[in-house]
Amino acid sequence: MVNAPTGCGKTYSVYLGSIIQFINQHPTDYQSLKNNGLQLLWITPLRALAKDIGRAMDEVIVELGMQWKVGIRNGDTTTSERQKQKRQIPEVLIITPESLHLFLAQKSYTESLKTLCVIAVDEWHELIGSKRGVQVELALSRIVNSQCSMIISQSKIICPESQVEVEELAISNKQQTTQNKQPSTNNYPLSLWGISATIGNLEEAKEVLLSPITNEGIIVKANLDKQIDIYSIIPDEIEKYPWAGHLGIKLAEKIIPIIEASTTTLIFINTRGMAERWYQTLLDVAPQLAGAIALHHGSIEQELRLWVEDALHTQKLKAVVCTASLDLGVDFRPVDTVIQVGSPKGVSRFLQRAGRSGHKPGDISKIYFLPTHSLELVEAAALKQAIKQNLIEGREPMLLCFDVLTQYLCTLAVGEGFTAAQIFKEVKSTYCFSDINEEEFNEVLLHITIGGKALQQYDEYKKVEIEDGIYKIKNRRTAMRHRMHIGTIVSDAMMKVKFISGGYIGVIEEWFISRLETGDVFTLAGRNVELVSIKEMTVFVKKSNSKKSIVPSWMGGRMSLTANLGHVLRETFSRVNEESEMVSQKLLVESREEKIINNQPPYANYQLPTANSFSPELTALQPLFALQAELSHIPKANELLVEQIEGKDGFHLLVYPFEGRQVHEALSALLAHRIGQITPITFSISMNDYGFELLSDQPIPVDDSNIYELLTSDNLVADIQKSINSVEMASRKFRDIAVIGGLIFQGMPGEQKKARHLQSSASLLFKVFNEYDPTNLLLRQAYNEVFTQQMEETRLRTALQRIQQGHIIIMYPKRLTPLSFPIVVDGLNRNNLSSEKLEDRVRRMQEQLR
Repeated sequence: MVNAPTGCGKTYSVYLGSIIQFINQHPTDYQSLKNNGLQLLWITPLRALAKDIGRAMDEVIVELGMQWKVGIRNGDTTTSERQKQKRQIPEVLIITPESLHLFLAQKSYTESLKTLCVIAVDEWHELIGSKRGVQVELALSRIVNSQCSMIISQSKIICPESQVEVEELAISNKQQTTQNKQPSTNNYPLSLWGISATIGNLEEAKEVLLSPITNEGIIVKANLDKQIDIYSIIPDEIEKYPWAGHLGIKLAEKIIPIIEASTTTLIFINTRGMAERWYQTLLDVAPQLAGAIALHHGSIEQELRLWVEDALHTQKLKAVVCTASLDLGVDFRPVDTVIQVGSPKGVSRFLQRAGRSGHKPGDISKIYFLPTHSLELVEAAALKQAIKQNLIEGREPMLLCFDVLTQYLCTLAVGEGFTAAQIFKEVKSTYCFSDINEEEFNEVLLHITIGGKALQQYDEYKKVEIEDGIYKIKNRRTAMRHRMHIGTIVSDAMMKVKFISGGYIGVIEEWFISRLETGDVFTLAGRNVELVSIKEMTVFVKKSNSKKSIVPSWMGGRMSLTANLGHVLRETFSRVNEESEMVSQKLLVESREEKIINNQPPYANYQLPTANSFSPELTALQPLFALQAELSHIPKANELLVEQIEGKDGFHLLVYPFEGRQVHEALSALLAHRIGQITPITFSISMNDYGFELLSDQPIPVDDSNIYELLTSDNLVADIQKSINSVEMASRKFRDIAVIGGLIFQGMPGEQKKARHLQSSASLLFKVFNEYDPTNLLLRQAYNEVFTQQMEETRLRTALQRIQQGHIIIMYPKRLTPLSFPIVVDGLNRNNLSSEKLEDRVRRMQEQLR
C-alpha cells in the first residue's frame, strides 16, 4: 500500500515499478518486444481519471522507446475499441470496477490474465467503505486464484506425479511474492498495490485490499507534510442570526479578484444544483469571464466534461465550477488555487480538494474557504485545527454484502462458470466475506438457481444452471440483461436532456422533471432551456432567453458532518467558551457601568483576545458568540446544550450534540418517541449538522429531572425501531439491494423503468420475503444497512454514551439564539408554515430579533 499526500507521485511510483520490472526481465530487448500480453491492470474509481493517467503512462513509454500499448476500459469505451482489446489485449489496461466485472464475464478472461504481473488499485481510500470496494475485493480474489490455478495446471503437465508438491510450491511462491521478495522467473509473479492519499485507518485499508492474497503486506508511506495554506473569506458584516445557505452567493464578488490573480482556479460546490447557480452568478457578476469559466459535474454530457478536463490541462480556462466530479487525482498541473464553497463536512474531503492545487512535490496547496452562513466560519477554524492534529477520517469497510455477491456469482456464471467449493474458498478469503458460512453461501446459490425459498415458482428468477458441478448461465437473454446491469451504483431514474434541434446536454433526475410543466425554464450545464416535451426517458428542450429559471436539485445532495470534524467543532466551541468566561469575569463590573452610562447591553463591549492562538474566523465571530453567551450558553466539549424557547409559533426544544445531520435525524426521532411515553404530544422535527429542534404546540416536559434518562443508550435499538418507521426505511433500502442483486431488471438502455415502478416492484418483493421468507439474506441486509449506514447506530450509541458521561446544560432563553436560528429556519422551509416567501419571512424574523 503506497500512501502519500496528493501530488507526491504515488501513481508514478507504482507504474514505473512495473516498467522497471519488465526491463529487468528483458534487459537487452525490452524496446523491441511487442504484444507482450497484459502486464499491468490499473483499477481506478473514476472515468475522469483514466484519460489523464493514460496520457501520463504513454509519455513514459514513448520516452523509453518501448512498444507497450495503454488501453482504457470503462463505460465510455466504444464497442469497436473493446473488440480490438479482446483480439489483442494491451500491456496496460486502465479499468473501472464495473468494467473489471464485465471483463470477468468473458469466456476467455483467464487466458488474458496469464501474463499479468502487477495489479494497481488507485484511489483506494475512495473505494473502501463502498460496494464498489467490495466489487474490487471479489474481482481480486478471482484473478489471484485463477493465476494460482494456471500455475498448478501447467505444472501438472510437466510432472503429474507430484501434484501435491506443485500445489505447495504455488502457494509458497504466492506468499513469497506478496512479501515483496524479488521473484525469479519461475516464481509466481503477481503483485498487488493499493494507492491511497488521505485516510485515517490506513492499516485496516491495507488489510482489506490485500486480504485475498496475504494477511500481511507492507505500507510504503511518505514521511513528509504537504503544506496547505487555508484562507477564509470573511464577510464584511457578520450576521448574529445566520441563515444556512443564503450567504455564499452574496460573497461571489469577493472571489473574482482571486480568480483573476490565479492561473486556474477550481471552485468546489457540494451539490450539482448549487454548482449551476454559482456558474450563472459568476457570469452575472463578472461578464468578462465569459469563455474563460466552465462548469463540470456528473450530469453534464460526456463530450463537454472531456473538453473541460482538456481545457484545464492546457490552461485555456481561468476557472471551473465543479462538484466531487473533480475531487480525485486527475493531474491538472496549471491549477494553483482552490475555492471551497460551504463546509466540506469532512477533513479528508477538504484535504483532497485542497490537494488539487500545488499538485507537485514541494508545491504549496492553496485553498480558500467561503462560508454559506456565518457559523460555517467555526467549521473553517475547526478544519484548520483538525489538519494540524492530523485527524483524518477512516473509511469503514463493508461486511457481508450479499447483493454484491449474488451479482458477482451471476457474472462468473455468464463467463466461464464456476464450481461452488472453489468459489466459496475464494469469496471467504476476502475481508468483506471472511465471516460468511456455508449455509449463507448455499442460500445465495439457491437464490440464483431456483429463486430461493419464496420465488421458486417464477422462472425468471431461475438464472443459473448446474452442469457437471459447474454453475453457468446458458440463456443468452439472461446473460445479456445481466451484463447490462453490472454495477453497484443505484440512482434515481435519470432522463436524457436533448435539444429538439439535435444535440445532447446532459441528464436530469425523473423526480425533478415530473414537477415541471411544458414551457417551464430550467438550468442545465450552465444553459437556460425551456421544456418542450417528454418522450419515454428523454426530455426535449429548446434554448431560452428567460432570465428567470428553475435550478435543478438532485436527490441526496446534503452531506453530513463526519465524527472527526464534529469532535473538533465541539472543542472549538469549548475554546470560545473558556475565553468568554475569562473576558466575562474581567468585564463584569465595567459592563454594568457601561449599561448605565450608554444604555447598552452588557455584551456590547465583549471582545475576544487578539492572541495568535485565536484564528481570524473566531475573532470575526465575536458579535455572534457574545450574543449566544448573553442569551444562552456556549457549550464546552464535555457539555450538551439544551435550549427551551417559547415563541408565537409554539414551544421549541433545541439540542446541540454537533454530531451531523444523519445522527441528529435518528436522535431527534428517538427523543420525540421517549417524550411521547411521558405524555401524548405531537412534534415537528428539523435539524442541521449542529443540532435539532422538536417543535410542539404544548409545553415539552423536559427538565433536569429526566433529561439524562431521555438521552440514555439503554434499549437503543428497540426504541429506534419504535420511533422510526424502520420497516418503511428498510423497504426503500431494499430497492437498491434488489437492483444490485438482480431481482429487479431496470430495463434496456434508453427504456429504463420509471422510479415509481421500480419502487413498487421492490415493495412487492419486500412484502413477499417478509411473509414467506423472513430470514432471507437480502431482507436481513436491508435492515442492517438502515441501522449501520442510514441511522449510523454505532455513532449514535457513542454520542449518547458521551452525553451521559458529560454535563447537560438546560437554558431557557427569552428569544431565539444564534445557534437555534438556522435550525428553526430549516423547519420553516420544511414545514411550509406560511404562504409568505421564506426569504421575506426570515428577514422579518431577523429584524424583530435585532
